Parts: sequence; structure tokens; C-alpha cells
Amino acid sequence: MSFIDIENMEFYAFHGCFAEEAAIGTHFTVDLRAELDTSLAQKTDNIDDTVSYLDIYQLVKRQMEIPSHLLEHVAERIAVAVLENFTPIQNVRVKVTKLNPPLGGKMRGVSLTIEKSRV
Repeated sequence: MSFIDIENMEFYAFHGCFAEEAAIGTHFTVDLRAELDTSLAQKTDNIDDTVSYLDIYQLVKRQMEIPSHLLEHVAERIAVAVLENFTPIQNVRVKVTKLNPPLGGKMRGVSLTIEKSRV
């Protein structure tokens, strides 16, 4: 098995429980790790024999454009969509980080990580 890691994807989105977050939005990052068998692509050097990083990124981008109250909901949607759309992927881990959250103190961010496997 191999891993495709797409790290620190940056998005401006409208996720959060507070009205201000939904109205003005904030910055998020997403890290994704997909586990799949890449042995054929390793031999053929053909993108059709693996999963395109661009296609994964575009799927994550589309999911980040859908407002949610909770990071848990965003991460779940992304993980499920990856498994539904890319059958070679057997396992996916998604970390969604809200940067500079309005929690009354200074911090880089808060994050939620979810891992899902094909059943």
C-alpha cells in the first residue's frame, strides 16, 4: 500500500456556529492522507493507473464551499466523498483546521481529524 498526502490546503470558508463566522468567514486548512495500492502506476508511470492529486483537491475544494456549523461535519463530508468518488482509495484521513478561532485567546487554530475506511 501507498499513501497520497495533500498537506496544508488553504481555503476561505464559512463554517462555524457563530453568526459572524457564517457571515464573514475565516481561513481553514485541510490535510488529507489517502491509502491505496499504487503498484501499477509505479510500473507504468501513467496517471490513469492511480488517483489524481488534482481530482482529490477539487473534491475537497467543493466540500469546503458548503457551509457547516461543525468541523466534524465538514471532515465527515470530505472523507465520505473521497471514498465514494475514488474507488482505489481504501482508507482516508482528513484533518480540518480553523485558523485563529474566536475563542477569546491567541492560538494558531483548532482542528478535527477523522479517519474512514472502505467497508
